[in-house]
Amino acid sequence: MSAPARSAGSPNPAPSTRRAVFNTVRGSLGNLVEWYDVYVYTVFASYLQSSFFADGEPNAGIYTMAIFAVTFVMRPIGSWFFGRFADRHGRRPALVFSISVMAGASLLIALTPTAESIGSLAVVILVLCRLLQGFATGGEYGTSATYMSEAATPGLRGFFSSFQYVTLVGGHVLAQVTLLVQQAFLTDEQIREFGWRIAFLIGAVGAVVVLYLRRAMDESLQTDTENKRRGSMTELFTAYPKQLLVCFLVTLGGTVAFYTYSVNGPLIVKSTYADRGMTATWINLAALVLLMLIQPLGGLLSDKIGRKPLLVGFGVAGVLWSWTFLNLLPKVETPMVSFLLLAGTYVILTGYTSINAIVKAELFPAHIRALGLGLGYALANSMFGGTAPVIYETAKENDALDAFGIYVTVAIGISLLVYVFVLKNRQQTYLDREQLARRDEVTVR
Repeated sequence: MSAPARSAGSPNPAPSTRRAVFNTVRGSLGNLVEWYDVYVYTVFASYLQSSFFADGEPNAGIYTMAIFAVTFVMRPIGSWFFGRFADRHGRRPALVFSISVMAGASLLIALTPTAESIGSLAVVILVLCRLLQGFATGGEYGTSATYMSEAATPGLRGFFSSFQYVTLVGGHVLAQVTLLVQQAFLTDEQIREFGWRIAFLIGAVGAVVVLYLRRAMDESLQTDTENKRRGSMTELFTAYPKQLLVCFLVTLGGTVAFYTYSVNGPLIVKSTYADRGMTATWINLAALVLLMLIQPLGGLLSDKIGRKPLLVGFGVAGVLWSWTFLNLLPKVETPMVSFLLLAGTYVILTGYTSINAIVKAELFPAHIRALGLGLGYALANSMFGGTAPVIYETAKENDALDAFGIYVTVAIGISLLVYVFVLKNRQQTYLDREQLARRDEVTVR
């Protein structure tokens, strides 16, 4: 999608590759910690049930996952607040703020007394903390995607921006590894008693470390005289409604695919190998590690051939493969074949995950980028991505998995139409124009 000639402001000149590496590490580590805190809840969910709900509560499992789902309600609110904050006051303070909120919430969860000690107040505290974490996560995506795209070296923006999903998937991997280590050294009862608290404390400590690192980050946004338009919802909806809609539609199919492939897929594997020890855990962990490691390859490829071919490739493959994947994976009972099916599906998914952040960042000018990117993503993620696992479980209970497969296929198909007919390949973007304007300003000086 082409960018209008008008640009609202010029971000700081792109740093050297060395500075870009340091800034990407500081930016993406916060993403890693925040998504670790998101996923550690689901990984330790069965242990949380006994701590926050009374013994014998028949719906404890449903309530526990419902609390997880509530976090998605807060993501659009977080994207609005932090996006507005980042566009008005800078990316660095917004990122420092979001990680601080996440650290505090994780620490409070780790220290919250059990239901046996304080009754229903325990679950009230847990819900409030998870709402805060959803709020922080909603702000983290848009702000960190904006920061990494602006701080990247021109010509390598796809590569550097891909590390957002390296760390997003990495958070899931770390949560799984944390459970595996505890299972190796602690009994099931010990994990239920205090092991899950250690997992959340790790997240809180990690957030404090990232907080320290982020305070030394370079700021990627340069202040200008257009403060009244920075981070304005009115500006976003009146001047950039098409970009916001495109951001939403680009995300729609990708987020449904991401949660279907990376959440439902592993759950299917876990169900298949439920009576075979740690087989399912190792299959899922190996596949997630692969997904994490290939993200930079997708980003680097997009720097060479453009973003559009990767998105179109993901869209076409997703439309053709999703229904087959959902019907074939439950029937496979050979570990290596299960891993290869997941791995191949994750290669398809990488066409979206590795570059979706930079594609959305390129849609908006600097003064509205964090808000537009974050809100467009969060709305699609909350409405379609976060609900995909619940819709799958409902379809499974009602023997309607074919209908779910069609749902996923149609969602990806809608985004594919946008990839093909709306997005342009290797066309000058707002990021390019802002960089050129900054160079001209330096030359004049």
